[in-house]
Amino acid sequence: MASTQCFLHHHALTTPTRASSQRLVVSTKPNHIVCKAQKQVVQEGEDTTNIVSRRLALTVLIGAAAVGSKVAPADAAYGEAANVFGKPKTNTDFLPYNGDGFKLSIPSKWNPSKEVEYPGQVLRYEDNFDSTSNVAVMVTATDKKSITDYGSPEEFLSQVDYLLGKQAFFGQTDAEGGFDSNAVATANILESSTPVIDGKQYYSLTVLTRTADGDEGGKHQLIAATVKDGKLYICKAQAGDKRWFKGARRFVESTASSFSVA
Repeated sequence: MASTQCFLHHHALTTPTRASSQRLVVSTKPNHIVCKAQKQVVQEGEDTTNIVSRRLALTVLIGAAAVGSKVAPADAAYGEAANVFGKPKTNTDFLPYNGDGFKLSIPSKWNPSKEVEYPGQVLRYEDNFDSTSNVAVMVTATDKKSITDYGSPEEFLSQVDYLLGKQAFFGQTDAEGGFDSNAVATANILESSTPVIDGKQYYSLTVLTRTADGDEGGKHQLIAATVKDGKLYICKAQAGDKRWFKGARRFVESTASSFSVA
């Protein structure tokens, strides 16, 4: 009968003396399994218990070798391509943008827009499928030496409230949804902070604006601002409330937080 014998070798290469009728497969790689096929003849009366024992030992040896072998993980998160060959992964969701005196990261699926909304606007990108999701950068002259010269973050926002949109309707109305009489728009500051980046003071605000017509259920507007060399730099990124909770939040927050003056 024919049987297969396997041996686990460590680095050393051995070539045992074999009969010409035997077949030998040898590898020089460390921690490998060497297998050979050998023809065995069972004589009459030979105890088959030894043959069964050898087969059982072979099964145990192969199982131990499989457990001892380590396979590197593909290193891929859900929804990402597996990094099979170990190449460094790059973040393709954002593209770096270097402007005149500032820099930021812009979502790669957003396109440049020619629409001008604010004074001193030098950049505007918007989502391919939803123009409500966009980012704009404004640069205007100022006599302030630091962003703190505008007062607190809330006081600063009151001086640039045009960024949130002006109420166009002025008349008698009692809109539903928690609006005051004769008011059709509202803005609430959700968060404010004063981070220092590379020694430069910034103001960061998150504002939720709503209108009586219920457009998009409101807008999340993130504003980052600082002063440098007699110029006020403002970055405003926003998304509608509905898309905010469907994945837009990550892109808007990452874009606003990446903004800095060069």
